[in-house]
Amino acid sequence: MDDLGSWLRELGLEQYETAFRENEIDDVALPNLTADDLKDLGVRIVGHRRRLLNAIAALRASNPLGPLTAVPLEDDHIGKDVAERRQVTVMFSDLVGSTALSVRLDPEDLREIISAYQRCVADTVRRFGGFLAKYMGDGVLIYFGYPTAHEDDAERAIRASLALIDAVATLTAPEPLQVRIGAATGTVVVGDLVGSGETQERGIVGETPNLAARLQGIAEPNTVVIAEATRRLLGSLFELRDLGPRELKGIAGPVKAFAVVRTSFVESRFDAMHASGLTAHVGREEELELLLRRWARAKAGEGRVVLLSGEAGIGKSRLSAALMDEIAAEPHTRLRYFCSPQHTDSALYSIIGQFERAAVLVHSDTPQAKLDKLDALLAQTSTSRQDAALLAEMLSLPNDGRYPALEPIPEQRRQKMLAALGLQLEALARSSPVLMIVEDAHWADPTSLEVFGRAMDRIASLRVLLIVTFRPEFDGPWVGQSHVTMLTINRLAERDVGTMIDRMVGNRLLPADIRREIVERTDGVPLFAEEMTKAVLEAGSETEAMQAAAAIPSPALAVPASLHASLMARLDRLGPAKELAQIGAAIGREFSQVLLAAVLRKSEPELASGLDRLMQAGLLFRNGIPPHATYLFKHALVQDTAYGTLLRDRRHALHARIARALEETFPDVAAIQPEVLAHHFTEAELAEKAVAYWLAAGQRAAERSAHAESVAHLYKGLALVKRVADPVERARRELALQLVLAPVLFATKSYSAPEVEQAYLRARDLCQQAGDGAQLFAVNWGLWLIYQQRCEFKRARDLLDGLFEVARQSGDRAFLLQAHHAAWTTLVHLPELTACRTHLEAGLALYRPDAHRAHMFLYGGHDAAVCNLYTSAATLWPLGFPEQARATAHKAVSMARELSHPFSLVLALVWAAMTNQHLGEVEPAQEQAEAAVAVCAEHGIAPHLAAAGSILRGWAVAARGQTMEGIAEIHRGLAAIEPTGLGFVVPTILHCWLKLRCGPEKSSTD
Repeated sequence: MDDLGSWLRELGLEQYETAFRENEIDDVALPNLTADDLKDLGVRIVGHRRRLLNAIAALRASNPLGPLTAVPLEDDHIGKDVAERRQVTVMFSDLVGSTALSVRLDPEDLREIISAYQRCVADTVRRFGGFLAKYMGDGVLIYFGYPTAHEDDAERAIRASLALIDAVATLTAPEPLQVRIGAATGTVVVGDLVGSGETQERGIVGETPNLAARLQGIAEPNTVVIAEATRRLLGSLFELRDLGPRELKGIAGPVKAFAVVRTSFVESRFDAMHASGLTAHVGREEELELLLRRWARAKAGEGRVVLLSGEAGIGKSRLSAALMDEIAAEPHTRLRYFCSPQHTDSALYSIIGQFERAAVLVHSDTPQAKLDKLDALLAQTSTSRQDAALLAEMLSLPNDGRYPALEPIPEQRRQKMLAALGLQLEALARSSPVLMIVEDAHWADPTSLEVFGRAMDRIASLRVLLIVTFRPEFDGPWVGQSHVTMLTINRLAERDVGTMIDRMVGNRLLPADIRREIVERTDGVPLFAEEMTKAVLEAGSETEAMQAAAAIPSPALAVPASLHASLMARLDRLGPAKELAQIGAAIGREFSQVLLAAVLRKSEPELASGLDRLMQAGLLFRNGIPPHATYLFKHALVQDTAYGTLLRDRRHALHARIARALEETFPDVAAIQPEVLAHHFTEAELAEKAVAYWLAAGQRAAERSAHAESVAHLYKGLALVKRVADPVERARRELALQLVLAPVLFATKSYSAPEVEQAYLRARDLCQQAGDGAQLFAVNWGLWLIYQQRCEFKRARDLLDGLFEVARQSGDRAFLLQAHHAAWTTLVHLPELTACRTHLEAGLALYRPDAHRAHMFLYGGHDAAVCNLYTSAATLWPLGFPEQARATAHKAVSMARELSHPFSLVLALVWAAMTNQHLGEVEPAQEQAEAAVAVCAEHGIAPHLAAAGSILRGWAVAARGQTMEGIAEIHRGLAAIEPTGLGFVVPTILHCWLKLRCGPEKSSTD
């Protein structure tokens, strides 16, 4: 950098310019310099290092998008002053009657009293670990929880307040001195240090300081008044007097206030508030015995499923680990699937991860090496080459010619890939019993849930035990099956918490009173007990250990809030490694060392040292060997706590850095998981980039028939597209999103669903705004389809001429095919059967499977050739060719099955059932109708077609003599179809009634 010399001269440190230039310190490297770097550069004087580090911090503050590495702590604990979000208990103390004293006392005497009071406050507060933020005459502002958090900051604040009342009363004065104290807890933004010594202040922004000051104002002399949030943190540690709701100046709405009376004498918080405990690998004898019984049944060939439900931190994973330990010596195969909150819309995320771990795929592997590893893994299950090709594609590995080519239709590949996964499980179960564990299913993507659901259906006859863990808010769809057991995990008993502490402590000495404090304060929550015990063991002295033992101050407190305090305290002790935790948390629950290095731009030794520190602190798990290792936060709450300290602007800059690092260093992620980059660009508030990746994610999911994921991605893109600044670009991007969304909504809802029409009408407006005439054909085709399905045939027919005009002007064979597709579909309903046959023949002559099958994702969500066949069948029977009609309808069904495209298959089945019904053929009509209903249920698609299938099945049931049952089913189908707005089945309903009145033996000419 050209101004390096002037920058050093301004600091009075120009003697180091030569060393900086010789070591190529430029504007990129400068903000990354650490204290050790400065020592290596020859800056041996501590004062010079301090001056440089402060100046570097100022540079970083003025350039938030620059390098993100923080200034580390020196050996003498020089801290960095970076604003962040914190949970803080603010204490405001005021000397009572100071105004009256000022009237009666000489100013010098008053000064001595005020100074003695301030020293008393300082001594008392510091003894309890508080921070004196500001003196305001006879008032003092104090923080508990910043700059260093403790697990019990709210309790410390109240104990300091009570101690201060006693201490002030002992001060020498003409009359006894008294104080009023207010305390409140909440989330604030705490900024940089201002001033030094007695005038040093840390800026704090939020409602909490004002609330604490207002509560002090309503306190009686020698009384502490606290807010509701602080009361929840204290629980029964103190006796409180409810002051009721109070109106406070500057605070919106009444505030519940409580006066602290004294320390509580309750001996056991656990006995007083909870009679039972929660989870962990300790104290789970009954639960573990149940799992072992289920494992024994599975080994005998009677597969079992156990659903483990429990709140966050309750020990669901611990119980699974205990089972793994019990059966470790037995021959078996272990499969583990980890679901992620960042990948709830990433199809097959947990399953892909399991395969990658099983095959030991690492980022540094070449594609050839990855394929070799995959082949070695699949050889253990004698996997066919066709299935290996499908699984390689699932892992986004290129086919280098070793596998056969895959089918061109994505849905067909998807169905075969799902089948291949099932065959993998069966093959593994044949060779040895399988323990299959799905962790955090509440974060699973819909496609993975489909895979797990299919596995559950076949597990009953396999040597497999499947354990699924999830939080109570997740509504698992698998309860009620005979081989499925539901197990809810509760809190641990006091004895079990003690056992857990003893195992963690091992041979180290832990005083009995400290152990008792941990047992009582953790209230049976295993994760609390674990974190508290670690904090105590990390303490430097018995006094510090006793203070750390007061970690969980309330049995009534919600788990995440209390755990936040414990984890924040441990994060604060990490020094420079804390920033690694923050950046890792922004990346996700799991992150790679390679990506972290690309974001941080630290040297490999520095990065490795920081990660080792996080490992030693028990916050991360490591998988693999550095520098190609990946890291997993031990608990989601660890990630949440680290991420929650970052300010909004820093989060934006950090997510932007992550997204760009992914683009530059991991192009495969951009191609395979565009939703990951979309998430980071969204959090960075870079709308244009985010929209582009949400579109890519939606398209990729749609191509794999992962409809739920596709809709989620596209709606996220639509929510962001409004932020694109340029109007034309905004219209162009929204148009692209709407044109992908509409066909997906066809499959998930119905042709005539309001959302589909809204998407196409909006797209038509956008075509005009963006000046995109080429897209207008697809938009008008979509609108035609909507009106067609509503039986608004005049509006549908009015659009036909326009479709043919655009198709002929463009010379696009696909446009012309789809124009005929629209024409034959409308004309068969009018009915103009001769004209319809003309369009059917012309369209069939244009259709080319290799070129046009992919168009099912753009035009109606179904294949044009399948539609051509079942429409042909619908024209043949009224023209007097029943045998040809029947054969053509069955050919449509066969073609749809070959395509493995569920939506095309449902349409073919419904039309085949209608053809059989018109021909008076009861049994085949019922078979086709039932098959249509089953396909809709299996794939969660086309509720309108499922309703049509129910109507046709109802006719068949009634025609077989079960008239009332059949009519009831027709009514149910009619009720189900009404909300969809679908009209094309109305003639079918009327024909069903006619058939029931005339009897199935009548001919189709009835």
